[in-house]
Amino acid sequence: MAKLKITLLKSLIGRKDDHIATAHALGLKKINNVVEHDDTVQIKGMINKIGYLLKVEEI
Repeated sequence: MAKLKITLLKSLIGRKDDHIATAHALGLKKINNVVEHDDTVQIKGMINKIGYLLKVEEI
């Protein structure tokens, strides 16, 4: 299964509560945090929701 490298590029301050919760569910808490996740439908949905805050790369 493919892996995704997800980086938080923008601050969570002032964002909607559900967007902050989605970022935390992905494991992203601070700017420039990087996490790796499997490429699943659930992860893709989270990325679509807060994609404007993220940089996503395939590994």
